[in-house]
Amino acid sequence: MYTLRWTHSMETRNQTVVSEFLLLGLTDDPEHQPSIFYLFLYIYLVTILGNLLVILVVSSDSNLHTPMYFFLSNLSLADIFLSTSTVPKMLANIQAQSQSISYIGCLTQLFFVVVFLSLENCLLTAMAYDRYVAICHPLRYTVIMNPHLCIMLVLLSMFISIVDAVLNGLMVLRLSFCTNLEIPHFFCELDQIIMLACSDTLINNIMVHFLVALLGGSSFLGIILSYTRIVSSILKMPSAGRKYKAFSTCGSHLLVVFLFYGTGFGVYISSPIMETSRKTAVASMMYSVVPQMMNPFIYSLRNKDMKEALRKLIKKK
Repeated sequence: MYTLRWTHSMETRNQTVVSEFLLLGLTDDPEHQPSIFYLFLYIYLVTILGNLLVILVVSSDSNLHTPMYFFLSNLSLADIFLSTSTVPKMLANIQAQSQSISYIGCLTQLFFVVVFLSLENCLLTAMAYDRYVAICHPLRYTVIMNPHLCIMLVLLSMFISIVDAVLNGLMVLRLSFCTNLEIPHFFCELDQIIMLACSDTLINNIMVHFLVALLGGSSFLGIILSYTRIVSSILKMPSAGRKYKAFSTCGSHLLVVFLFYGTGFGVYISSPIMETSRKTAVASMMYSVVPQMMNPFIYSLRNKDMKEALRKLIKKK
């Protein structure tokens, strides 16, 4: 998700006490600001309402009180909080025709963005493990994926995410900044803040890429291994109907995985060759805003159980 940046110490530049940063957003053109405002407002409202609907449907139907939908509810919560960490501040700045965000506000936003991105990463891995147990060990599924283990997996995911955010936050606190405090982005992204530092950022870059490789790489590898075993088990099934049913239970999760990791790795790989940081900001929308909006649609439109539960809920109302 983050781009490698090497920034050498620049002692000759005047350092200053930082009170605020400037979020330059997606464009400088005032004529485009209203369009961007309404676009992001629409995306944010759809994200919030869609994910709240998923949580409501899962909680209202006892047939959905299973590990898979328990993880899905937590993923929806993470989507809500991640979008809330970035989009409202952007909308408020556009409405007020301001670009400022306080130093504390920027670090706070950075902390929550890292927390909920890491949490989504961990939850997608837990969901892949759940699908692996369901398909490869169906007779032991209820024993292995018991409520205690599911809660522990979510708590462990939260713990890992908070530790990740705290470590990155502490590394940013050690940095000193000069007169250039303009962030060419619509939120305080970690690599953009590091680029503004006057002090040596070698340790920060090493820490960022170590954590991305450790958490993102290990989670993605876990998902790949889970689905390798899943595909192997499905191919051994004698019945075509059972194969289709097994594949269908994994389809929604796979789409979410491809959307999250595909957009994230796409930004990670393309950032070094982007002509401007503004283009990087536009590309970053693809992992920080779009997947959170699309996840409810993917799970509701491709999942028979969710559609049936939604119909029941509508009839009750």
